[in-house]
Amino acid sequence: MEWHRMQTLSEIRELLDERGLKPLRRFGQNFLHDQNQLRKLVDAADISPGDLVLEVGPGTGTLTEALLEREARVIAAEIDEGLADLVRDRFGERIILIRGDCLASGRRLAKPIEDALGDSSWSLIANLPYQAASPLMIELLLNHPRCKGQHVTIQREVADRLVAAPGDRQRGPLGILASTFGEVERIGDIPGSCFWPAPKVTSSMVSIRPGPSRPEIDGNDFARFISMLFAQRRKQLGRIFGRDTELPFGIDPMWRAEVLSDRQLIELFHCVGDTLDA
Repeated sequence: MEWHRMQTLSEIRELLDERGLKPLRRFGQNFLHDQNQLRKLVDAADISPGDLVLEVGPGTGTLTEALLEREARVIAAEIDEGLADLVRDRFGERIILIRGDCLASGRRLAKPIEDALGDSSWSLIANLPYQAASPLMIELLLNHPRCKGQHVTIQREVADRLVAAPGDRQRGPLGILASTFGEVERIGDIPGSCFWPAPKVTSSMVSIRPGPSRPEIDGNDFARFISMLFAQRRKQLGRIFGRDTELPFGIDPMWRAEVLSDRQLIELFHCVGDTLDA
């Protein structure tokens, strides 16, 4: 079956039925079929002909086709063998297909993907499987400076954490790392009816781009510090580090980590980061 436009829901079902495939819950497969939402995602990425794009979880290739119509060079990573075969047969040499998990050991970008990306700048554009979203976004923020943007659909609760401000109870490691190493734009929410099967949760579309200046800190060390700090988020800073520990100017030992700004968290990391053990 060949398409010259984005697939409708009935076409997605037909492609799967032809191969005896069904959406698999263990891979978080909910196919985005609303064409307006798909166009909005591609438009947000503002790609030009020849741009290199990583798509994680192409499914039946609805978004893939939209990217190819914009003349992007697409690297598609698919963990589901049946869908990988479908994508291979649909697009052939028009894309680079990577079979397997996008993350090695659930944390680092898989080597076949790194090899395919090479030294080029690139963007992530994807309807992300829910379980892969947070670790993948963090990995790209911390360790892949050639990634010039992430434009993705994710669960709304994950998007809420991405944009949470200091003092917000939703604030935590994901949002802090995103705002420290990038700039987050929330494009809009997507109801479950735009997906098949329809999830019980609402999704959101977000863009994350590199910030104007990257702080001079080791991102992975900072991420570990933030994770350990927020594992004790209900404790006051004085209890975490000890009442006799001198904290940076302007940081009250009676405060909790969630009220600190990104700048204050970086100052705290420089001051006492090596005193907080896992």
